[in-house]
Amino acid sequence: MELDELRGEHVGMLVSGGLSCVAVAAWLAECGVDVTCFVADLGQSAPLPPAELVTLLGRQGLKAKLVDLRREMAELYVDVLRYQASYEGGYWNTTGASRAVLVAGLADTLRASGCTVLAHACVGGGNDQARFARYGAAIAPDLRVFTPWTSRFMLDRFQNRADMSRYLTEIGYPAEIADYATYSIDGNLGGFSHESDELEGLGTSAQAVRPLMTAWPQRAPDLVEDFEVRFERGRPVAVNGRPVSALEAVLAANDAGGRNGLSIQTVVENRVNGTKCRGTYEAPGLELLGRCLTALYQVSLDKAATELMRTLSVRLGRAVYEGRLRETDTVAAASAADTLTATATGTVQVGLYKGNVIFQGLTDLVDTPGTARQTRFSNGGHAWHVLPV
Repeated sequence: MELDELRGEHVGMLVSGGLSCVAVAAWLAECGVDVTCFVADLGQSAPLPPAELVTLLGRQGLKAKLVDLRREMAELYVDVLRYQASYEGGYWNTTGASRAVLVAGLADTLRASGCTVLAHACVGGGNDQARFARYGAAIAPDLRVFTPWTSRFMLDRFQNRADMSRYLTEIGYPAEIADYATYSIDGNLGGFSHESDELEGLGTSAQAVRPLMTAWPQRAPDLVEDFEVRFERGRPVAVNGRPVSALEAVLAANDAGGRNGLSIQTVVENRVNGTKCRGTYEAPGLELLGRCLTALYQVSLDKAATELMRTLSVRLGRAVYEGRLRETDTVAAASAADTLTATATGTVQVGLYKGNVIFQGLTDLVDTPGTARQTRFSNGGHAWHVLPV
């Protein structure tokens, strides 16, 4: 879309607070485009909390609306956990997951506000461009999707992130927004991804990252912290003996996992377009709940179900990453995983210590056909015996 075209539309700009999206929104408004910034509260805390970002945008003369999508984000993460849908290297791709929630959660709000265009400021030719294009077509085909960094007039105005940083500084934006020319974060209540000029070099240590949710393991407490989670049909329903919603479960696990140094991973991953890219990721709560759920699946899924679940997990993890959660084959794979995880009920106790999850016990299990266990030493050690039901 060209600038003159946009002047005849009402643009709904998805604004997370990152350098790129704020610069695009501010400059389009300056050029006479009718822009409304939609700030989704996905549980993120940086670069600014969502409510503070809306206030800042308003002070700068931009129309801005806050939409709370934390519950929807947490519900998707419960599914991602149940399906063990991590991506290459076993990390939780919180960026890919959030794109589905953003489009589904904001489409009706954009329409109700009279918007005809859904705009984002993700890098042209990148993963997010493909994700937004797919979810836009699947969820909001009536809204045109505008990707600024595929438009010549945007690239002429901002040739790099340093240009955007200078522009925002000149018009009065604070350092929390404007000073990310060579470092990029994307986050929500599930975790944060980190990219930078340093991290693109394969010889750079992960210590170049500034974690936002997780302590480095060497700085975590010197005492083991007990953690207990109750699952029903693969869903976390209680933490440390207290009933919880999906949102409360993720937040409680974030606190425990983060202060004990879980989940910081650096991965050189295969991207949507077939290239490779290095990034560093932290998702302490998802890592903790995922490890607990793995222990439960080991006793609640039989051999064939375990094998099939592994296959489905790889497929669903790729669907999260590539923005394909609404496609027919993904829905079918998720339905199969729902059937397999229906038997996963029990309470898992673990200890957390400097990046480690130490198994402590499984209780309150539901008897499942095909998962009988054998013992040896509790029967003298000379022969294997099947435990009585």
